[in-house]
Amino acid sequence: MTTATLNVSQIRSHFPALKSGYIFADNAGGSQIPREVVERISDYLLNTNVQINVDYSISRQSTARVTEGVKAAVELFNAESPERVILGASSTANMDNLARCLEDEISEGDELILMDGEHEANNGTWKKVAERRGAVLKYWCPTQVSPSVNPCAIIHEVEQLLPLISNRTRIVAFSACSNILGSALPVGDISRMVRERAAAKGAKNVQISVDCVAYAPHRKIDVQDWNIDFCMLSFYKVYGPHAAALYARSVANRPRSSVAHELVYGTSGIPPYLLSLTPYNNLASSFDAIASHERSLLKPLLDFLTHPAQRRRGVMVVGEETVDASRVPTVSFVVQGKAGIESKEIVKMVNRRGGVGIRWYGYSCSTASGEPLPVTNGVARISLVHYNTVDEVHKIIEILEEALSSFILASDSRSSDSDSSN
Repeated sequence: MTTATLNVSQIRSHFPALKSGYIFADNAGGSQIPREVVERISDYLLNTNVQINVDYSISRQSTARVTEGVKAAVELFNAESPERVILGASSTANMDNLARCLEDEISEGDELILMDGEHEANNGTWKKVAERRGAVLKYWCPTQVSPSVNPCAIIHEVEQLLPLISNRTRIVAFSACSNILGSALPVGDISRMVRERAAAKGAKNVQISVDCVAYAPHRKIDVQDWNIDFCMLSFYKVYGPHAAALYARSVANRPRSSVAHELVYGTSGIPPYLLSLTPYNNLASSFDAIASHERSLLKPLLDFLTHPAQRRRGVMVVGEETVDASRVPTVSFVVQGKAGIESKEIVKMVNRRGGVGIRWYGYSCSTASGEPLPVTNGVARISLVHYNTVDEVHKIIEILEEALSSFILASDSRSSDSDSSN
């Protein structure tokens, strides 16, 4: 099947917020919502806002609408059944509730492997479990790709993960896509290799927990194909309202869903919107088209940030510098060296320019060599999705060039004044 080309103008017409011309470039913090989703939330509140699971006609309609929302999560996960999906206010809350149900199965000395520096919803939960149960934490650290050129260019390699597995391994938790590095990992391959190594080491009950919060807006999730135990997504980062979903394949005391019914029904508008993106009417085709468009967004931005002129200024991308299917358009960078510009200051200057919003984000991790990543004051992060345009990217580049030039000129002026005084 040929990959379809997205009609970005048509796509943008679904999002009322985009009509202002404002460039939303903090989508990893939360995406915009299509009209169809908002209309469902409104319609629920206006017409079916009654107690569910009661035997009168409006209640039956309301109950059916809530069921539609659960089915939307099943479709986005490709879960086996609705019984394996839990809805809640946030991914962090969902994971904390899951951990409380699961932790009696974690014994002192069991080992939990986490991805260093990654999303708190996954990592934070298992850290708390380890503290309560006396489990041992191990960390899958990223590898520096070209430390002599850009020591911040890092990737997570499965070759660094597998040696951490022992006969005491109980949980392997990682992000399918980093909300800082923008790397989309081959989850199915990693899951298979983890289970093979665990079996060889004699680990009897290894469960794999995958954070798809930063993955879901960009790539298709498939928990069945991946053969994983837990998976999370946040609807508000995948074109929906502030709510979240958790897939749990097998938990004896399963946490109960708890989220406002109008929001649940609103999420039922997400799959139809995604399916409308191509003529093929399936999520795989839609996400293939999204990935193709995202590469067109990513290329000019990475070309700018990795240009020799920016290298000389001390600009370093934090994460991979390549443009391919394993890279989403979430791009973080720092400015180090002689200029030494604080990441917060870069973000402030870009945002003060008006018409665009990017974000500062605190980030730290250790590398596979055991050394800390040379990022001391967080990163400036630009995160784009399929409704962003190449023209918007060029506008961001123009603003970044102005900001960096302004900082460099100011730095050179201060250096000149200091030399004169000496």
